Amino acid sequence: MTVELVSAMAGPVGVRERALAPDLARGLMLALIALANSVVYLYARPYGVRQHIVGDGLVDRIVSVVTVTTVDGRAYPMFAALFAYGVVQIMQRQRAAGASLADAKRLLRRRSWWLVAFGFAHALLLFPGDILGLYGVAGFILVALTGVSDRKLLIAAGCWLFVVALVQGAAYMAPPSGERSFFWSFETADPWRAMALRPFEWLMTPAGVLGVGSAVLVGTWAARRGVLADPAAHRTLLVRTAVAGLTTAVVGGLPAGLAVGHFWAPDTTLALWGISALHAVTGVAGGLGYAALIGLLAIRARGPVVTALAATGQRSLSCYLFQSVVFVALLAPWTLGLGATISTGVVALLALGTWLVSVALADLLRRAGWRGPAEIVLRRLTYRRGKMTV
Repeated sequence: MTVELVSAMAGPVGVRERALAPDLARGLMLALIALANSVVYLYARPYGVRQHIVGDGLVDRIVSVVTVTTVDGRAYPMFAALFAYGVVQIMQRQRAAGASLADAKRLLRRRSWWLVAFGFAHALLLFPGDILGLYGVAGFILVALTGVSDRKLLIAAGCWLFVVALVQGAAYMAPPSGERSFFWSFETADPWRAMALRPFEWLMTPAGVLGVGSAVLVGTWAARRGVLADPAAHRTLLVRTAVAGLTTAVVGGLPAGLAVGHFWAPDTTLALWGISALHAVTGVAGGLGYAALIGLLAIRARGPVVTALAATGQRSLSCYLFQSVVFVALLAPWTLGLGATISTGVVALLALGTWLVSVALADLLRRAGWRGPAEIVLRRLTYRRGKMTV
């Protein structure tokens, strides 16, 4: 006899059920992601510290200092903490709906596999610095850590920072030589050759964003306590995290920022290792600080701007992919090729402009009652109903 069994799993979270703070954080976070990713598309000029191309103009140098100090290595840890927060929320929602632990884990693993697939497609077609695949892998790890205590999570997060410092310091300790060493596809005019290179570059990406590991663990801890679901109840924690995290990020990121902006020149390999290691480790604190700050803003912030930003956060996957489409269309050598000529300051304006367009589009989708296209696909692939033969 064949019987179709509908599982007790809950479907995707409805708009009215969503907490404001995580969505607002994701929406604002995408502005930082745009700033961080856009500079990678510059090419055809000598690069400097941390693989940045910076012109001689004072404005470009100042923009580089600001973005490296406050965005570079700070945006993705924030993204990672919010990703982990969302994974825990999905687990909690499934369990509350009556799903077994095994079924909830199965759903999260399926979602993680599809994130890896999305990431590969994104890297192959558009951007080899894709982070979706790494978050898919992180999803598998989070499922495995379901029963791990909060104390062990925080200890592991702290210990992982030593690995971050070692690897990130080593990755950028070679003195600039004037030749690009990462992302060869960005200087390749042949679109097919560039496509062939991108999957290999994608496999190198985890080494460049190791700091997300610690952020994922802390984000898991925060989700278990519902820190962003009820920010008012955790105001003291959020204030301390925002102040300490952002101060640490600025102080720790300024040496690398000044070096990138040509305001000082580290003259030894040890100095290059030191500023890169410090920059990476303090970036984790910065990412958590940004998330805490936005959580505080969500306590009282309301109005059409906040609604539009939250709508962007609800469609963060689609908006993230939209950024890559715009950057490739304008900057890549096999399209308009503007990445060979525009300055650091101009590309920062382009990044913020692209983000603002995505906010406007997300709000239009909200008004129409539509989810983002990428979210629709991922949710349908993740929440399909299972069938069992008895």
